[in-house]
Amino acid sequence: MKKKTLFYFVLMLWFGSSPVAKAFDPEPEWARLAGAHDAPYKKTVFKVSDYGAVNDGTTLNTKAIQKAIDACSSKGGGIVIFDTGKYLTGSLFLKENVRMDIGPGVEILGSQRIEDYPEIDTRVAGIEMKWPAALINVINKGSVAITGQGVIDAQGKIFRDKYGSISKEYGAKGLRWAANYDAKRPRTLLISESTNVSVRGVTFQQAAYETVQVLYSRFVTIDAIIIRNNTGDDNAAGSGIDIDSSSYVLVQNCNVDSNSDNFCLKAGRGADGLKVNRPTEYIVIRNSVIKAGTGLLTIGSETSGSIRHILVTNLVGNETDNGLNIKPGIISGGTIEDIHFQNITMNGGGTVIQISLHPDPADSDPKLPDGYQSNIPPHWKKLLTRVEPDKSLPHLHDVYLSGIIANDVKKAIGAEGITGSILNDFRLDNFNIHTATAGEVGFAGNWMTEKINITARDGSRVVVKNSERVVL
Repeated sequence: MKKKTLFYFVLMLWFGSSPVAKAFDPEPEWARLAGAHDAPYKKTVFKVSDYGAVNDGTTLNTKAIQKAIDACSSKGGGIVIFDTGKYLTGSLFLKENVRMDIGPGVEILGSQRIEDYPEIDTRVAGIEMKWPAALINVINKGSVAITGQGVIDAQGKIFRDKYGSISKEYGAKGLRWAANYDAKRPRTLLISESTNVSVRGVTFQQAAYETVQVLYSRFVTIDAIIIRNNTGDDNAAGSGIDIDSSSYVLVQNCNVDSNSDNFCLKAGRGADGLKVNRPTEYIVIRNSVIKAGTGLLTIGSETSGSIRHILVTNLVGNETDNGLNIKPGIISGGTIEDIHFQNITMNGGGTVIQISLHPDPADSDPKLPDGYQSNIPPHWKKLLTRVEPDKSLPHLHDVYLSGIIANDVKKAIGAEGITGSILNDFRLDNFNIHTATAGEVGFAGNWMTEKINITARDGSRVVVKNSERVVL
């Protein structure tokens, strides 16, 4: 193990065992460890055109580009580059010590044939199953980078349309909970079981499903990327950056326009998530601009492995449905704790603080309709496996919200726990919210507030019910 890597590993162990950060800390001690600490350093250039790639936008270049990647890695690493133009490709798999540079004027176009995305073992929407590989994959690798000012266009409409058709069909049969899993839409970038991975500067657009998924990985940096999934077709969800059962991830300086979750934290679903039991922890998201989508930061609905030690700061949302959107599934289990959400500005949009432990049971608590035999797909069985009652309830506590400015939003706060799982130990400080209505808090306890200014056009104040030690 390199001395540098060993140093950060020791620091990770030290801070990983440290107590939860104090409410008033401007930045938790562990935050400086988030992100990649190593990167490909060799400058040897490998041009994809030298391996047969054609930049006409119609020739399928999967094999040629993969040859360039493989050659680069086998010779100790370097930079894979592209001449200006458009390159159609299926799934690519990056290797150790490879930096793929997508320069200005370069477009990587995702194939619209599902057969160009071979199925792999992975996790999608909270369960482990067979699923098509992403357009670009970093799997079980270290010291990998994707850089440049070019574009990765997933061309995902055909897969989103398929999901829309399946969702409609399954909804009529009482199988809506299975539609997403059976549609099998390719992700754009998958970073899985990997360490020291950097993604910088690239523009992603037209995702079929998740644009960037960081799964079972640690020490990852995503810096100054642009995501454009709202380009005239929002037929089905195409989320932004999903961090799933990973640690020490840094996301910064991004510009995201998604039609689903923008930044989303996940940690497994139901019985399968509890079996895997891997948390998402030590995550920093900062200095980014968001447009549209369902939330600046979404936590859930997959929380079985727990989500903790999260710092989100200096975000601007424009017409986003929610600011902080916490939605653990009622059967997911897991604990959400030590969440720092600070220095947030919302210009228009929906609810500033949205927390619900009452998800749609059609998705979170699936049931097999009458008429189906026992011979069902393995992933259906995972989804249908019941969770023991004492493990099924999610728990949420130690949430710190400060420096929140919102103008012309629909609601300030909509937060409700449930019997047996109250929203406990919140700190709200320095809110200045102009809203249509104030909102409500229910099944909560021990909320400390200071300098809370909520001005509602309907003259309402936040309604508090079924709670103790909560004053707003």
